[in-house]
Amino acid sequence: MGTDLQHIVATRRSAGLPADAAETLEHLLAIRVSHRAFTPTPVPRSTIEVILRTAQLTASWCNSQPWQVTVTSGAGTARLRDALGAAVDSGQVETPDIAFPREYRGVYRDRRRESGYQLYTALGIERGDRQRQRQQTQQNFAFFGAPHVAIIHTDEALGPYGAVDCGGYVNSFLLAATAHGVGSVAQAALAMYPSVLRRELGLGDDRNIVCGISFGYPDLDHPTNRYRTTRAPLDQVVEWVTA
Repeated sequence: MGTDLQHIVATRRSAGLPADAAETLEHLLAIRVSHRAFTPTPVPRSTIEVILRTAQLTASWCNSQPWQVTVTSGAGTARLRDALGAAVDSGQVETPDIAFPREYRGVYRDRRRESGYQLYTALGIERGDRQRQRQQTQQNFAFFGAPHVAIIHTDEALGPYGAVDCGGYVNSFLLAATAHGVGSVAQAALAMYPSVLRRELGLGDDRNIVCGISFGYPDLDHPTNRYRTTRAPLDQVVEWVTA
């Protein structure tokens, strides 16, 4: 073990960190994926509570912890799935509480297209097959068959930074779920129907719907769970200012 590595390990230990903490974090980030097919087996309440307690450690502005989480199971999941499906089938259109991107342009458009192409290729959906693409999109509102969904919402008075903190919470939830062998997918699509979520989950008008997280045990044989998206190299996202 080199001197630099020995120093790093000693520093981690003095801070109360296990020597392999950085390796564990990198591993979780590397293996976490957005699952889009689940088995119907419910996750034990005790496991969900462990995931929630871990996510609750997320940092936030002024320690405001602006996220609130509504978690469904069993008949609650089925009821919300049916309500969202009815809204989609009826052609109902709503305005999300938090505005969706005005447009994807440049490299953001390219990355989005690549991700969509990978999904459709995995499913054997041909370019231009609008019907099958639409059917796959509608799977969002069936939670991709997941037995649970967590709806993340925040106080509207906190504005954009309340939502930013919720984004940190979502990432913590996804990583904690991965650590416990639970698959998940964060879904902005669920925020497209805020009135349905408020009605079915008893949320007040002062709550801004941020997103949903569908979760459960992933169906690892399903083609949507076998492809992997790419990540941009540092030189595309980082600029160094040294003078």
